[in-house]
Amino acid sequence: MSLEDERSVMRAYVLHPELKVAGSKRNAEPALAEAVALGEALPDLEIVGAEIVRLPKRHPGKLFGKGKIAELKQRIHDAEAGLVLIDGPVSPVQQRNLEKEWGVKLLDRTGLILEIFSDRARTKEGVLQVEMAALTYQRTRLVRAWTHLERQRGGLGFVGGPGETQIESDRRAIDMQLNRLRAQLDKVKKTRALHRAGRAKVPYPIVALVGYTNAGKSTLFNRLTGADVFAKDMLFATLDPTMRKVLLPSGDDIIMSDTVGFISELPTELVVSFRATLEEVLEADLILHVKDVSDEEQVFSRMLVVNKILKDIGLDPETPVIEVGNKLDLLPPEDQDRYRVECSRRPDEFAVSSVTGEGLDDLLAAITVLIGDPKTVVTLTIGYQNGAILSWLHAEDAVTEEIAAEDGWHVTVDWTKTQAAEYHKRRAQAGKG
Repeated sequence: MSLEDERSVMRAYVLHPELKVAGSKRNAEPALAEAVALGEALPDLEIVGAEIVRLPKRHPGKLFGKGKIAELKQRIHDAEAGLVLIDGPVSPVQQRNLEKEWGVKLLDRTGLILEIFSDRARTKEGVLQVEMAALTYQRTRLVRAWTHLERQRGGLGFVGGPGETQIESDRRAIDMQLNRLRAQLDKVKKTRALHRAGRAKVPYPIVALVGYTNAGKSTLFNRLTGADVFAKDMLFATLDPTMRKVLLPSGDDIIMSDTVGFISELPTELVVSFRATLEEVLEADLILHVKDVSDEEQVFSRMLVVNKILKDIGLDPETPVIEVGNKLDLLPPEDQDRYRVECSRRPDEFAVSSVTGEGLDDLLAAITVLIGDPKTVVTLTIGYQNGAILSWLHAEDAVTEEIAAEDGWHVTVDWTKTQAAEYHKRRAQAGKG
């Protein structure tokens, strides 16, 4: 289902179903606020009402009970809403029945996030990922809910059985399209792999920004890199990964990567389809986990969501992580002072403001320490037949002294482990000289 034709006039009503069961993972009030923010992330979609609907249980056919459906219908009608956003899973049958009862269109949490991702995707890979996720979601919505899905194909059925049902044909068409998209995506992935291989030849460490959506990653990225990545106070402002070079105070270069924001209860279709988008995270030498410390009620639970997703996608537990408490400037002065003191006691957490620049110098210094490649001084003897290797050392600015002798050049170098490894690789390829 697409909102493209409706956006100019679309008014939406948001519902967060709260099941009255023990062990609920999400607090209702902030969950509703997040659902409203998700709706506001779509352009030209006006949120005209929102409420928490407490349920003793999910009704299999219509999600809500008869009385609650009638009550909500009146409020939806009074708000003149043409779309209802339900913050949670809604089965195809429930969706069809509720749309019929209320006379509106309906999107569940997965459908809404897919709409946002579809609106934001810009790169070839991002577009393909969204299309695959949407088709996978659509495939789950194919149920025997409409009469045309009961039609039979394949003649009258006298020969060869009753034929193929419409729903089977629809699924087969979706599967064929998914296969085509996978083939296209494989080509894009190979191109990305070539780009990564090219970067590997230039031994810049990769620092990946991760965090809950709207934590301020893109604003921080822009501040540190001087880039102009789209950054706005909305959920999923960034979808496609972006990489830029950053010069550290030590004079060393790093590659910084901005990634799509994480979110609780991320649709399964997106976890699978967007795994490739997070490949840069898996290859990072250092993770910066950006947190919105101005939202004190949610910062801890959102931190747990991010940590779980990092674990689920297979991040090496040995990869170092720096906690970056962003949006410090939005805290009251007394809370700012308290958080600064807390961070001063933790070597792996920094209080920063991407807007004012506070704390960024200390953050860059910590990055330098964690990913820095310490230098050592050694003396080498390089045969005259290996002039290309000596030229490479000069190009790396590693040579501090060079003396010509009978057996070759005696060269003193001040180099990193990475440069040493590359030197020995080149010597092995050239043969001893």
